[in-house]
Amino acid sequence: MSDNKIIVGISQGDINGIGLEVVLKTLMEPGISEVCTPVLFSSQKTVSYYRKVLGLEEFSFNPMREFGQLNSKKPNVFVCYEEEVIVEMGKSSDTGGKYAYVSLEKATQALLDGNIDVLVTAPINKSNIQSEHFKFVGHTEYLGDKLGGEPLMILCSENGLRVALVTGHLPLKDVAPRITIDTVSKKIKQLHESLVKDFGISKPKIAVLGLNPHAGDAGTIGNEDMEIIKPAIESTKVHGLVYGPYAADGFFGNETYKQFDGVLAMYHDQGLIPFKSIAFNNGVNFTAGLNAIRTSPDHGTAYDIAGKNLANEQSFKMAIYAAIDIYKKRKLYSEISGNPLPFGHIKKER
Repeated sequence: MSDNKIIVGISQGDINGIGLEVVLKTLMEPGISEVCTPVLFSSQKTVSYYRKVLGLEEFSFNPMREFGQLNSKKPNVFVCYEEEVIVEMGKSSDTGGKYAYVSLEKATQALLDGNIDVLVTAPINKSNIQSEHFKFVGHTEYLGDKLGGEPLMILCSENGLRVALVTGHLPLKDVAPRITIDTVSKKIKQLHESLVKDFGISKPKIAVLGLNPHAGDAGTIGNEDMEIIKPAIESTKVHGLVYGPYAADGFFGNETYKQFDGVLAMYHDQGLIPFKSIAFNNGVNFTAGLNAIRTSPDHGTAYDIAGKNLANEQSFKMAIYAAIDIYKKRKLYSEISGNPLPFGHIKKER
């Protein structure tokens, strides 16, 4: 590792969205290269094009084709492709999907090879990236397949709000059948483990949301909360402080979430709508449970503002800082738990 700084790999995302704009704006900040060595997986031509269109000519980078050329003093661009690619800002296209995959595949391989320490992904279009190589509903599922482990999506913010999901990118009609005692119990344990290892919270307090409105109202509005979620909570209390099920609307409406270190939601919108309402510009998507660290901003491609120099880079910047922080905490936890002090008897002095 160069200068003992963490090497942060960055995938470019959809070249027609706001990904490269928020990446370049983030990497232009002097503080970034002070705390890490960034490596953007893209091409010299694509980055130069964006630099010109967005008026960021002062952005300086080191093009590289192998990791022996890494420069720890400035942002690096690992050249994934040499051809000139047509950029159509604000438009979903097969080209955008193709080169989003090329970047992601190269970055993921670098992570597997140990050439980068963490991965931060810019937004993709989940539709146009689909191909014979990519048959996943999103980054989370792809990286779960490639990196090993059991992925758990956690949205986190700088004010301590952390929301995890039992089910992720799934049609709403398929959510209820996936809510089982085993599944909910497993996700509670995963969230607890991540809060301890990745966030450094020794005794995390976890809230579990109900599936139905008003958490089922004691079975009046569905039985899942009483017959599935509550037993799952009871079975995991041996692992720590777990409470619920809570009615999601009141839980966020009266700010009960502030009393907890982590929140487990049953499905995507139940957790992400309140999270993004509270912390949209500084939220980070962290994929816990993997054998490597991956974060991303909490927004998408935002085609409507692509190329207009309007994108806010704060969430992407926070994703880089979060990846660095989680890397350090996970390493510290590994060192502490892997090398416990030997037990010995205290000798009495005569």
